Amino acid sequence: MKRLVWVLLMGTVLLSLCCCTPQDREALATLSTLVPAAALEVSPSPEPTPAPTPTAIPVPVVKPTATPEPTPTPEPAVTPEPTPTPEPTATPIPATERSEAEIVEEMAAYFIRYGDKATEKLDALLAEMGTAFPASAQKWAGIMDRWRTLEERVTVNKGVLPDGLPDTDELCIVVLGYQLNANGTMKNHLKARLNVAIKSAKKYPNAYILCTGGGTASRKKSATEAGKMGSYLRKNGVNKARIIEEKESRTTAQNARYTLALLERDYPGIRYLAIVSGDYHVRVGVLLFEAEAILRAAPGEEPRFTVVSNAGCKTSNPELVRMFQAGGLVELAGNGKVAHALYYNTYNLKQWPPLS
Repeated sequence: MKRLVWVLLMGTVLLSLCCCTPQDREALATLSTLVPAAALEVSPSPEPTPAPTPTAIPVPVVKPTATPEPTPTPEPAVTPEPTPTPEPTATPIPATERSEAEIVEEMAAYFIRYGDKATEKLDALLAEMGTAFPASAQKWAGIMDRWRTLEERVTVNKGVLPDGLPDTDELCIVVLGYQLNANGTMKNHLKARLNVAIKSAKKYPNAYILCTGGGTASRKKSATEAGKMGSYLRKNGVNKARIIEEKESRTTAQNARYTLALLERDYPGIRYLAIVSGDYHVRVGVLLFEAEAILRAAPGEEPRFTVVSNAGCKTSNPELVRMFQAGGLVELAGNGKVAHALYYNTYNLKQWPPLS
């Protein structure tokens, strides 16, 4: 390389000498003697320094994260069956704050005044009772059915019980009392009832005969209707072993209540009842004894006692029969004050709104 440079330099000088003036050639010759050959050597160019390799930007070492377990795909939710829209129901009747006796009073008042025309009203009152007294409402529904059908289903037998009744000691002939005279003697109407009972007792010799009625003689407190009636039966040939006396009751409703309580306690074999009274009063007795039998039965059970027949003595008494029926039912429900107003026809039926 040095030699190549030298050759080139010398060639340049020679060329210059040939082309320049004599003066220029002399100067160049002088110059060539003055510059040593070593000075003309061209220093080798240094090897180019390689560009530094760029340092890679350190990448932070990230520890590999454990691959998470794949989340199980949830089972698709089962869409529930749509709840069927319930059938519209009747507007519920609000719970009543009235007593059972108050509702019975209103039912009795509407039935006295309107009879079968009050059926819708009576049903509404029974529904009201059902919200607070469901067991009682069921019983009173049965009682009201018996009252509504009383005229058509109960035929009053005249003078003696009809044929076909059970001739066993399961039958009890119940004779309803009647108010005594002031001195404690019986009135003819009560004797007429007893004569029907005597004929019936002969027809059914195995039946019991029950006399019911308490002390109603204003001047002889010791006398009772049942006591006088029992004596009369014995004097007329009825065996005393067949005679039962209930001496506490003073109304027909009490006749029913105290009689059935006595039979339940002391005569478990008696099942059937035949009511004897005046012909105008027979249906009153039948209804109240049926009602009391229903009320005494346990919920869901049939009554122990069944009224199977009746007999009545002939009278011309025009008493207010339906008022007595209503009063008796109200008394059995527990409201004696209202019952007595009904018995004596002093009850104001117009206090209740007319049917719409």
